[in-house]
Amino acid sequence: MCAACAARHRTWRRLRWCATCGYVGCCDSSPGAHAHAHHLATGHPVAVSLAPDEDWAWCFADELFLVPVTASRDASP
Repeated sequence: MCAACAARHRTWRRLRWCATCGYVGCCDSSPGAHAHAHHLATGHPVAVSLAPDEDWAWCFADELFLVPVTASRDASP
């Protein structure tokens, strides 16, 4: 839950988790955009999506998506 939205009796769309400190805030398309506000206040650069249908993170500092890379079965160690 986005505690900042809950305190204001607002709803949120998607949640983001700060990879630096564990803060959970709402996404930029939510009215509060608290994950982005957290980055601006702290400088913590990476927010990971907590949505079950999303598998990525966002780097605010570099403005880029971070996606997991999976090794293929044919790759050698």
